Amino acid sequence: MKSILFIFLGGGLGSTFRYLIGKFIITNNEKYPWHTLITNYIGCLAIGLLLGWALKNDTLRSELYLFSAIGFCGGLTTFSTLSAESLHFLKSGNYMAFIGYLFLSLTGGIILVALGHFISK
Repeated sequence: MKSILFIFLGGGLGSTFRYLIGKFIITNNEKYPWHTLITNYIGCLAIGLLLGWALKNDTLRSELYLFSAIGFCGGLTTFSTLSAESLHFLKSGNYMAFIGYLFLSLTGGIILVALGHFISK
């Protein structure tokens, strides 16, 4: 139960951080989602640093990792998790799983967003 609390708190902070990035990054080109790209990049860098630290210190199940990587990065963006899982496929040499996972994630996500948008009209 304590683990869930850490993930919950980190997720709330990550989501809040994502919102604030969107509010503070002002671009001249509102047609391109720079704030989302920057948020995803921050999340990817953060989860990479946290994963490397956790593997080095054998702390994948620590409260700090649950709070920061799963909670904060998960709340900030699931793109960071997608990227970390994709890297795992690459490192293990499972290239078909890598390609399939990216294809299914991206196209499936776009299709489902379009479907939800269509349904809600």
